[in-house]
Amino acid sequence: MPLTNTDAVLWYNVGVFGEAGYAVPNWSNDVGSLNPQILDWVDLVGRNLFHIMHHEDADLRIPPSINTCKRIHKLYLRAANILAGRAVPPGENNMEVQHARPAGEVFRVFPVPYFKVRNPFLRRWAGLILQSLAEAMQHTENRREMEISTAFAGQVGQYVRRVYTNMAIELFGKVRDAAMADGFMLTDADFAAYNPADFFTQTELVDTVPRLDRVFTEDRLELLAEGIPITELPASLAPWPTNLTNFYDATRTDATIGGSTVASGSGTSTTAPVIPPAPGP
Repeated sequence: MPLTNTDAVLWYNVGVFGEAGYAVPNWSNDVGSLNPQILDWVDLVGRNLFHIMHHEDADLRIPPSINTCKRIHKLYLRAANILAGRAVPPGENNMEVQHARPAGEVFRVFPVPYFKVRNPFLRRWAGLILQSLAEAMQHTENRREMEISTAFAGQVGQYVRRVYTNMAIELFGKVRDAAMADGFMLTDADFAAYNPADFFTQTELVDTVPRLDRVFTEDRLELLAEGIPITELPASLAPWPTNLTNFYDATRTDATIGGSTVASGSGTSTTAPVIPPAPGP
């Protein structure tokens, strides 16, 4: 079980998946949770990211297809519904157990293509979602037994919202003020009018054929798709080899970071659910 001295996304360096640049979120030394809401979040978002990142769009440098955009749209609305519906404001009593205390569960992660993903949008969005998962797994509220707060919702939800905002602005031509407004969501008319050629250069609309030997079958991905308990992951997991820690260890005599990468540490709504804002500084 790896305990790292960094919060960077971890390289899932296992067989062919390591060669393909797969990644998992960084849980630090927080392997599990007593909080069923956080366990739900990590599982739901992790599984959805797994399927999004195994779409053919991830291998292509051209703008994502409408299929991927609609999946991102649905993930955002689903995630926002969960956070807006389950988060408890600070002035409201939390539900508490009296006798039946939870035993807790170990987090499951879903390794996804990341480090060698050719599509710049999907790689950037995956990085934000992996960061959200890491925030959730390391959050203080994993000690809470029933509830999540609006502060938690804002902290982990800001990454998903940034993905959606980025998609709306860069792929659908929305202005920032509109895309950042509470309750904003893309409409059926927006999706029907999707045309990346309106915003992208000709260079961005053309690509070479990627390598085809890393298109894994459903059966090959079965174990990963089920989710892997953190306690069953290889102890050798570490950040991607090209990272700042390695550079400073090798070049700075005053480095304070050790050379090892392992340490002990019922109707249709016309607006989207509103994710609480992230906690202030």
